[in-house]
Amino acid sequence: MAGRASAQAALETRRSVLRAAAELASMEGLDSVTIGRLADRLGMSKAGVIGQFRSKEKLQLETVELVLDDFRTQVWLPVRHHDKGLPRLLAVCAAWVRYSADPGYSGGCLLTQVTYDYDARTGAVHDRIAEGRARWRDTLRHDIEAAVAAGDLPARTDAPQAVYGLESLAAGNTPARLLHGDARTEDWALRGMRAVLGLPPTEDETP
Repeated sequence: MAGRASAQAALETRRSVLRAAAELASMEGLDSVTIGRLADRLGMSKAGVIGQFRSKEKLQLETVELVLDDFRTQVWLPVRHHDKGLPRLLAVCAAWVRYSADPGYSGGCLLTQVTYDYDARTGAVHDRIAEGRARWRDTLRHDIEAAVAAGDLPARTDAPQAVYGLESLAAGNTPARLLHGDARTEDWALRGMRAVLGLPPTEDETP
């Protein structure tokens, strides 16, 4: 029993460190996530943090995994049961906009933040972010193509361009809300996503 309790305590400590790392990264970027800063924030020794992750890169990689898992949990899992194609695509857009507006971190959408931090770099952290985002792009593209095949989206729809447009609108939510103080970012993003997909605005979006 003592061993099980010790393992549970270690797991909870690890989760606390990763949550603190994600919060710090959302405000100051992933490079700000260091062993020393997290030890100070959590009232732990540096040895205690190092013992959990062994290196700064390992800590950053696990922070990225947490971010990707949060994204899946809040955006994909609630809507994956919808029929593929347009029904799931529209549900994804709504969940994505909600997440980008309130992802649970003070600095806004952390997936966008870590992407900006590492998009022009090389290395393991860059590669993991790129892999995660590429899988998401493929998910979106497949539903767009299914919607086109079903006749729910215009035949002329360029799926990769539509994916780019959806990503751009979601990524713009955080700076519009936090930097400019725009209060209608969710409505604007959803309206823009429908326009990217070649869909008319819903009744409540019509001026």
